[in-house]
Amino acid sequence: MFLAKLSRQNRSPLALAFTFSTRHLSSSNLYDRYSFRPPPSLVPEPQNIEPHPDSRTNNLKKKKKPQYRPPSSLDRTGSKPIHSELPFDFRYSYTETSPTVRPIGLREPKYSPFGPGRIDREWTGVCAPALDPKVRSVEGVEEEDPNLEKKRKLTRGRIQGEPLTGAERKILVENCQRHKTSRQVNLGRDGLTHNMLNDIHNHWKHAEAVRIKCLGVPTVDMKNVCTQLEDKTFGKIIHKQGGLLMLYRGRNYNPKKRPVIPLMMWRPHEPIYPRLIKTTIDGLSIEETKEMRKRGLAVPVLTKLAKNGYYGSLVPMVRDAFLFADLVRIDCQGLEKSDYKKIGCKLRDLVPCIPVTFDKEQIVVWRGKDYKPPEDGYFAATDQNSVDDSNMISAADKHESNVEDNDSQSS
Repeated sequence: MFLAKLSRQNRSPLALAFTFSTRHLSSSNLYDRYSFRPPPSLVPEPQNIEPHPDSRTNNLKKKKKPQYRPPSSLDRTGSKPIHSELPFDFRYSYTETSPTVRPIGLREPKYSPFGPGRIDREWTGVCAPALDPKVRSVEGVEEEDPNLEKKRKLTRGRIQGEPLTGAERKILVENCQRHKTSRQVNLGRDGLTHNMLNDIHNHWKHAEAVRIKCLGVPTVDMKNVCTQLEDKTFGKIIHKQGGLLMLYRGRNYNPKKRPVIPLMMWRPHEPIYPRLIKTTIDGLSIEETKEMRKRGLAVPVLTKLAKNGYYGSLVPMVRDAFLFADLVRIDCQGLEKSDYKKIGCKLRDLVPCIPVTFDKEQIVVWRGKDYKPPEDGYFAATDQNSVDDSNMISAADKHESNVEDNDSQSS
């Protein structure tokens, strides 16, 4: 005790001053004097204290960004519907549907695939008519007005201008080859769709001609594909080799004055059509129909169709087979059921013939009792109508290739 008291008395004045200052720092007077603010995690601030003036300016400068919302074509509040001057009815597919065939019903309500209120044409469940946009039923859809066809011909003639010479055509075809450009439009099982027209015009913005590769069901009727491409795009097919087409835009084509093509936002359901195969074939009894179906499945196969292949030679093959047999069987294993049903429907109209059955992934067709082979060739008319001078180019190319082969063999 005595030693502790003695040590306290012998303390220096510096030590006493240091202890005094440390005690005084803990008081609240120095906090206010030196504007010291403790961190908010240790001492929570009361809610009624006004914010610092610098924080107000920062809040005004940094506004919260609105939440990102992807653009949608449905956001058309206060805007007018799109108007298009194209002189034809808008359909989902122009090659796989026919305006002359009338459906017997619809599978869904008449929701427009262009979106609600986006175009000034009414959707009838099958198409969006150009002349009568107030048609609201399938029964009101009639054949196309001939004035629209005349208007399309005049527009196409004005855009095409003077026909191409052989040298110009050959240069365009060479520039569209695969080793020259990658610009290509693929035409598949749905055929020439409405949105594909916009893709073709987008390619025409950068090149005079575009390459179109056709595969699948539409290649059974290449004449229809070529006709619809020229009719709906106002272009010109300058080269055709199998399922490969070259579509030229025209001399007077102006990309800045391209037609307005509203896009379809989804694929509409196909309407209901009459049955393709009836219970009994016309002119035969029930027993004869059953016997024919059983016999048709036992007939030797004419050909086997590959999935997403080129079927341009199928119609002449079936016509030649009908010269020696009354039933023809085509193997369709691996194909979608809807695909070989569409092929059977095209054969019925093009050969012509009568579909017998689609069982076991086979197409069996009957030539009928009074079958007469068509006088005109199928592909001869197609090449003459759709491609005027392309035969000259293809023949010249074949001649050059034959000369090269002969030279290589001789060497």
